[in-house]
Amino acid sequence: MGTTDSTAPAPGTPTAPAGSGSSALGDGPGAEGAPLGTTARLVRFLPALAAYAFLVALLLAADTSVGDVARYTFYVLWGVLLPGTLVFRALRRRPHTLVEDLAFGAVVGLVLELAAWAVLVGLGLQSVATAWPLAVVIPFAAVPGLRRHWFPRGYRRTSTAWSWSVAGTVGLTSAYLYAVVLSKNPIVPDTETTRQYIDLPYLLSLAGNAKHNFPLTFPQAAGEPLHYHWFTFVHMAMTDLVGHIDLPVVQMRLMVPALVALAMVITAVVAHRLSGRAWAGPVAALLVFAVGEFNAVYPNNTPSWTFGAPAVPLMAWASLSLTYSQPLLMALIGVVGDALRGRGEDDGERQGRIPSLGRGAFVLAALFAVASSAAKASSLPVTLAALAFAGLMVLIGTRRIPWTIVGLGAIIAGAQLFATAVLFKFESYGLEVVPFGNIERYWADPEHTRTAVTQAVVVTATLGAFLLNHQLRLVGMIPLLWRRRLRLEQTQWFLLGGALAGPSVYLVVNGFNASYFTLAGLPFGVLLSAWGYCEVFERAALPTRAKAALAVGALAFVGLLTYGIYHYAGDWATFALKAVGDAKGTKSYTALVPALAAAAALAGIAAVCGVLWWAVGRVRPALRRRGGLVLLTAALAAGAPSLLLDVQQTRQIPWDGAWPLPASQVEAGRWVRAHSDPSDVLVTNGHCRSENDYAVPGQTCWNSLSFWLSAYSERSVLVEGWAYSPRLMSEKSGTFWDQPLLKLNDDAIYQPTADILDQLHDRYHVRYLVVNRKLAPESPLLKTLATQVFDNGRMAVYEIS
Repeated sequence: MGTTDSTAPAPGTPTAPAGSGSSALGDGPGAEGAPLGTTARLVRFLPALAAYAFLVALLLAADTSVGDVARYTFYVLWGVLLPGTLVFRALRRRPHTLVEDLAFGAVVGLVLELAAWAVLVGLGLQSVATAWPLAVVIPFAAVPGLRRHWFPRGYRRTSTAWSWSVAGTVGLTSAYLYAVVLSKNPIVPDTETTRQYIDLPYLLSLAGNAKHNFPLTFPQAAGEPLHYHWFTFVHMAMTDLVGHIDLPVVQMRLMVPALVALAMVITAVVAHRLSGRAWAGPVAALLVFAVGEFNAVYPNNTPSWTFGAPAVPLMAWASLSLTYSQPLLMALIGVVGDALRGRGEDDGERQGRIPSLGRGAFVLAALFAVASSAAKASSLPVTLAALAFAGLMVLIGTRRIPWTIVGLGAIIAGAQLFATAVLFKFESYGLEVVPFGNIERYWADPEHTRTAVTQAVVVTATLGAFLLNHQLRLVGMIPLLWRRRLRLEQTQWFLLGGALAGPSVYLVVNGFNASYFTLAGLPFGVLLSAWGYCEVFERAALPTRAKAALAVGALAFVGLLTYGIYHYAGDWATFALKAVGDAKGTKSYTALVPALAAAAALAGIAAVCGVLWWAVGRVRPALRRRGGLVLLTAALAAGAPSLLLDVQQTRQIPWDGAWPLPASQVEAGRWVRAHSDPSDVLVTNGHCRSENDYAVPGQTCWNSLSFWLSAYSERSVLVEGWAYSPRLMSEKSGTFWDQPLLKLNDDAIYQPTADILDQLHDRYHVRYLVVNRKLAPESPLLKTLATQVFDNGRMAVYEIS
């Protein structure tokens, strides 16, 4: 790993001036040597090309067409990377590395497309969406002061090992996604027994709505406003409009691996920039994705999640808003952290090696904050809390007002106020302040059978289980904080504040969605943890063979732990429950016992190994002062089995969230899309989804979770499923708010009259009635009042003329 920044020259080495160069990509001579030849240039790009080729191969193996891959590549390069990189280069002061320009540029591109979408959809110019990057390209080509950003020079070369390591993390995420998503789910349901995660049609319906509406509306209840973090679905819509790619292909194949890859790269770039250590980048990228929650349970399906949403599966594909928000949040952390470390070019050795972004960091912070505000509602509150914590610590330490923190806080607070008031309309989606409401069930003792001491132990154990489960990957920050005796830099206080704020909000705010605050705090802690780990690694000064032995040992440890959990999780749980007197598994804390017992066993093994290490170290001096690095590596890797076990679980056990979505229903929805206008409204008799596809006739509609018609038709439905409407989420009600409208909707299918159909057509702009006969057949009168235009046996579509 090395003891210094492998990409930087020694302090005092002159760097080439910014603003000159030799290529559109900015691949000019670096600060370390002469200009590269053509062959050397190509070799430098091999890691990126290899990661791209590997992902393309996986996409093709998952039945993605070559044309869709080519169109998506064009969209990324033309619609995101090119305009974003040009704008980023204009805002940052001096170049650092090419990969940094491209990574931050891609995230800036995501922000710019939000503004482009608002203009295009607001003015009805969707047909020219492909040309929107010209609004950036033309000024940068015509204005002399901007033209230089096409050809920057002064880049510092990243090491080949670093580049391959980051490419490896991208390849790892691609392989994981292929195993759990791409190879398991068809792009469009293709059989009557196809099952799909229940939220995916809802998310797809929002993307379809974003193609035609500014701002978005709730597509399952035509005209109902949508107070939600909906920027993710603008991104999906722009992918369709700019790249001309079918939305299901975007959702089920292209968007997720691309955004996860971007998250890995921007994480590596930000970790390098803030810590000054290049190798903190790959370490942070692995910690943010490859290392998941610590537990000793297999299978770990939804009912087994003890402390809310796990990071790995949800970041990967089930929560598209979380996936989209990760690069934005990481970029926001990067520019805020850079501004906090000082704006001077030579303010300290680390800043001398990595030039600061300059005043442009504040503009970038505003851009990323606005985009993050409605990308995921948990991002900005955690960031704002991190700044408040940093400001307080700096104020206490220096007795001076940290005006940089105040200014950044004003920017973040302004973006949060905008989102809360304008986009969310102060909707809370059912979240409420209930301290420990999410975890108190684990120490519940309603019959007061425990002594005060026993109850205190149970409460402490519950909090410890929470820290082990979600926060173990952050243990690398401990040596960093200890070595500095809490005399931290502003950037470090900021990262620590975010790491503390995320789980703290989860412990204070009640509701499953509060777990996303924990996940929002993880990027802050991961950056600090990777920073601390690299410092420990540097102090250990391992020779090459020892580094290889550490890597092999870490992989062996992960392999053994994975094997043990996979084969013996059930036996271990039985043993652990008996050991604590809970053989029947009926205690409030039953679900936590296996993980706590596993942690205790691993701690005992570590203690024994520590004693042996100390004893052998008296004979072999080379082992001295290096045992801590081995222990820290094992602790950070202890959550890695969750990724491997998730792959295995996907092969063997269906996820609880997957419900039937027959191909015949999707066929009807896509027929309607092809034969209707975006302003047309639909009526359907399906408001719920059935876990067994209505195998038992006459099942009661109890969940109002039907979203498939609005998803695959890309049209608004008068009344479809209303479970996720902001109105009902805040009221915690399951009843549709307009019962007369619901009755009118259903009567049009089961008790139709000419007056009912005329009212639907003239007042509500309904054009098609979509009937799911598996629920109940339509009235015979409907054929005499409307024109049947589609029938595949299960589904029928009628047009009101």
